[in-house]
Amino acid sequence: MRTVTPAQLSQLQGNPQNVRNICILAHVDHGKTTLADVLVASNGVISKRLAGKLRYLDSRPDEQIRGITMKSSAISLQFHKESKDYLVNLIDSPGHVDFSSEVSTAVRLCDGAVVVVDVVEGVCPQTHAVLRQAWLENIKPVLVLNKVDRLITELKNSPMEAHLVLQQVLEQVNSVMGDLFSTDVMKKETNDDSTGHVEEPTVSTEDHVFDYSSGLDHSDDSNLYFSPDQGNVVFASAIDGWGFRVEHFAKQYASKLNIKEDVLQKVLWGDFYVHSKTKRVMKGAQAKGKKPLFVQFVLENVWAVYDAVLVRRDKEKVEKIVKSLNVTLSARDARHNDPRVLLQAICGQWLPLSEAVLSMIVDQLPSPLQITPEKVEHLMCRTAQRFDSLPQQTQELKQDFLKCSAEDSAPVIVFISKMFAVDPKALPHNRQRPLTQEEIEQKRERARQRHQERLAGLNNQTQMAPIQEQALEENGNDPSPTTTIIEKKDKVEDESDVFIGFARVFSGKVRRGQKLYVLGPKHNPAHALEQVSDVSEDLAHLKHVAAVAVEELYLLMGKELETVEEVPAGNILGIGGLQAHVLKSATVSSTIACPAFTPVYLDAAPIVRVAVEPKHAGDMGALMQGLRLLNQADPSVEVLVQESGEHVLVTAGEVHLQRCLDDLTQRFAKIELNVSDPMVPFRETIILPPKVDMVNELIDHDTNRITRPVVTGKDGRDAAEDKIKWGGSVLLQTPNKLCSLKVSASPLPEDISNLLEDNADLLRTLDRMTKSSGDISHHQAERAKVTAETLNRLTELKSSLEVKFSQAGKQYRDAIDLIWAFGPRRNGPNILLNRVPGYQRPSVWDSLEKGDAKSAAQFRNFDHAIGSGFQLATLAGPLCEEPLMGVCFVVEEWTMHEQLSEKRQAKNDVAVTNNTSNIVAVLCEEELEVTTALEGNMSPTDTDRGTPNAVSVSVSPSSPFASPREHRLSQGVEEEAESSEDDSDRETTGSEVMKHHGPFTGQLISTMKEACRRAFQKHPQRLMAAMYTCDIQATADVLGKMYAVLGRKNGKVLREDMNESLSIFSIKAALPVAESFGFAEEIRKRTSGLASPQLVFSHWEVVHSDPFWEPTTEEELMHFGEKADSENQGRLYMNSVRRRKGLYVDEKIVEHAEKQRTLSKNK
Repeated sequence: MRTVTPAQLSQLQGNPQNVRNICILAHVDHGKTTLADVLVASNGVISKRLAGKLRYLDSRPDEQIRGITMKSSAISLQFHKESKDYLVNLIDSPGHVDFSSEVSTAVRLCDGAVVVVDVVEGVCPQTHAVLRQAWLENIKPVLVLNKVDRLITELKNSPMEAHLVLQQVLEQVNSVMGDLFSTDVMKKETNDDSTGHVEEPTVSTEDHVFDYSSGLDHSDDSNLYFSPDQGNVVFASAIDGWGFRVEHFAKQYASKLNIKEDVLQKVLWGDFYVHSKTKRVMKGAQAKGKKPLFVQFVLENVWAVYDAVLVRRDKEKVEKIVKSLNVTLSARDARHNDPRVLLQAICGQWLPLSEAVLSMIVDQLPSPLQITPEKVEHLMCRTAQRFDSLPQQTQELKQDFLKCSAEDSAPVIVFISKMFAVDPKALPHNRQRPLTQEEIEQKRERARQRHQERLAGLNNQTQMAPIQEQALEENGNDPSPTTTIIEKKDKVEDESDVFIGFARVFSGKVRRGQKLYVLGPKHNPAHALEQVSDVSEDLAHLKHVAAVAVEELYLLMGKELETVEEVPAGNILGIGGLQAHVLKSATVSSTIACPAFTPVYLDAAPIVRVAVEPKHAGDMGALMQGLRLLNQADPSVEVLVQESGEHVLVTAGEVHLQRCLDDLTQRFAKIELNVSDPMVPFRETIILPPKVDMVNELIDHDTNRITRPVVTGKDGRDAAEDKIKWGGSVLLQTPNKLCSLKVSASPLPEDISNLLEDNADLLRTLDRMTKSSGDISHHQAERAKVTAETLNRLTELKSSLEVKFSQAGKQYRDAIDLIWAFGPRRNGPNILLNRVPGYQRPSVWDSLEKGDAKSAAQFRNFDHAIGSGFQLATLAGPLCEEPLMGVCFVVEEWTMHEQLSEKRQAKNDVAVTNNTSNIVAVLCEEELEVTTALEGNMSPTDTDRGTPNAVSVSVSPSSPFASPREHRLSQGVEEEAESSEDDSDRETTGSEVMKHHGPFTGQLISTMKEACRRAFQKHPQRLMAAMYTCDIQATADVLGKMYAVLGRKNGKVLREDMNESLSIFSIKAALPVAESFGFAEEIRKRTSGLASPQLVFSHWEVVHSDPFWEPTTEEELMHFGEKADSENQGRLYMNSVRRRKGLYVDEKIVEHAEKQRTLSKNK
């Protein structure tokens, strides 16, 4: 029975000093939900006997089936200590890596975290992740070392051995905290050292060495680490319901040992022992071979209870223990056949886990009044924005955050971290309430009267039935279908889900019916305040601001909701009525001066995508509505509509994908779906020419040519062998022959591409600053908004790139100042360099300079068109229209022609009459001439480009291999490009080119894009596959089966460590995302559940097989055969992506069809 009513909990919300907002964080299966059950049982919400079995906060059916938490759930608990009542708002979060976004939404609303670690498995990958998330959100953690009972029952450790294990686990956790702390200190020290000369980038880093030791020496880390003597560690067994802090035994033994309680608490954990003669506490227990105090007074007592109850089942000894511990046992517990029930009854009264954990939460974790200024600035300012760049009214809100005042004059500031769907039947006003005795008597009397009326009217109905049927037949009326339709319609409307906002009040008091503003993520308080000052108070004209009325306020109680009238600052709540205005997260405030909070940090980016469609075409409307609701209900899912019209779901992993599909079919859309195979993203790149062939034979470096096989053309003649050298430049002209471009490509070193990939946010900030560099005043305003830390990071990025370029070779000499653009999307891992003779364009790094000191270089006309063509080329590569990665394009020549020579004009006319492409490609090693190729003389690479011309390609709307995205981006720059025939026939002078700016810009973009694709294809092309890092813990007897599954899935073992004390192997492997589907299920099946993997996206890796490889040497022909039809992983990946996108796939379904015959075995 519940010991606390919702009214009492609502009353406790008024004192923020006694409020604690905490979340439980841990790796999967480390005992978070079991711990939450024990805490919930302390308030009488569930029975203590069901704690750990009911999983109260796992309210979804699939959570109960899988046994893992999939969403964050909150519940409010009361805790009484030292004549004070505390309100603990507890949030249970998932531990599976696929649902790490739910952890992020929970952490944002909390002031503290309870980190749970399994003492047998130790610190796992997700433990690292949740500690990092807690650190980034500036919340304080406390530690629960769970499953201590496994050391007794499974590993059979002695108290001394268990003490060593506990020390090792504690050191592992503190090591993670130390790494986070030192990294943060180094970053702050670097920013402090660099303040004042940010605008002077470091050219050489050889003499620029930071002394980080001084920063670490002066930083206070006294409250950073977990230590039992500080009271921030609980030793527990959640399944058995017991747990304790060191102070519990310090109180018990202080009088017996005649030692002060606070002194004993400090020495009870550590290398201390009691001298047998002097009865004094001495140091050096390990060196002298003595039992530490923790072993002698704590662990041996716990081991004795387990030994008597579970191992020996000695009733006499159990009775002595019960009597000495002053524990009261019920007759049912004493007679129970399961000794575990008796153990839980004894330990639950001797060492109550809920009291130990809640006491630690109240003592160690901060209240909402103790929010730090750093956390407030982190919430109000994005990473690259300075707090002092915000308007003055916005900066004044910082004090309201710190005061956490619930007065009427305080502005209301609420952050909604996510929206979650609730069944309408679970709402308080729809929930059935228990009837009183009077209401039961009234219902009984009404039922008796209805029964009598039914009996009395039965005879009349029998007599009137023929007359009613005749009347219905004459009138042709049948009321039953109408009634059925109405009832069905009402039922559908009643079953629609209601969305509740999962939120926290940071300032003010929220009331039902209150008028507030929903501030979108792009809300800029400076612009909003300027517009409001000019006009009246009507805010309907403001962008990213919506006025709403709060319809309902809820107290979150797990799967149940309780209605409240108002919620003061510092509390977690549910807000109803914002479904139409909030998509995933939002900031709600009573003032538009409040900025939109920084986005929630998502640790695992969604990478797995599938296309969905209804089985019946008439259900398309229901599917679109269901996708909209799913997108609103899940923090990390993404819903996309591709150019082909496909509806695509993007999820974080296989388990997350299955949950989203279940929600879609059973809850939101309620229709049957056709789901495609998972669509895994790839990247395209180029590599250096290989030195050995497929049979490890050395390639002749003198020629280093690729010899294409002889192909018979349409006219029956054998085309000559086409020999092309790797590398070189490509020269192209625009269709109107007014401009020519010479472009080359080369592979970027891996460390440079990884550096660009990791600093995409910095490149995005740099691009925003570069766009404003033309207007000095605008540039000064944009630069003032950027924090000094971001400017320092940009300067460090430039210095790092300069060092890496200098180490990459001569071809990248002085490349740092020649960077034209980054791509794709202006912040990707590809670079465009400017080596045009005589063209010194402004550097992309000029925006880092202070003031109006700019270089004398000027932008050339149509400079933006070259950059746009580069962005298009890097967005969709030639292999399978996937983005490029790690490619450097160089513009070597850019010539504008006023008129063409007669010779060149004549050759171009011949090219047009032969229906060739309007873009002329000429290799830099050959003379400038146009050659045409027949359809039969196409190479595999040319075939993939989908054109009969082996030299040039015309990207037009009619081309079947030009994607709609390319056509839209390339043709819709300023105005639609005219046909190439009209451009080639028109005689245009230089002034006319500037007059007709639109068509020429589109032609230049298309030409630059095609030049980049051609330069890309002159190098060995490869695909890059997304890779998972797979962490597996398994015993020695299933290692062989686990390695077999990894081998079948093309996985690679990176590291294998053995925990000798536990006899458990920790394996770290790399696994392609494309091969990961079904991997977890298969490995659990093969190992009988003894090995369970955790998959986290790690990096991109080159697939070493050439998608276009064919045997060319005698050794390769002998090894692979003439057809070389063995499995080529690169070609399989490329063809699967091309087939999915509707591109041409060069594969033969049937070749040399022969009659099959069956060979019988010799018997």
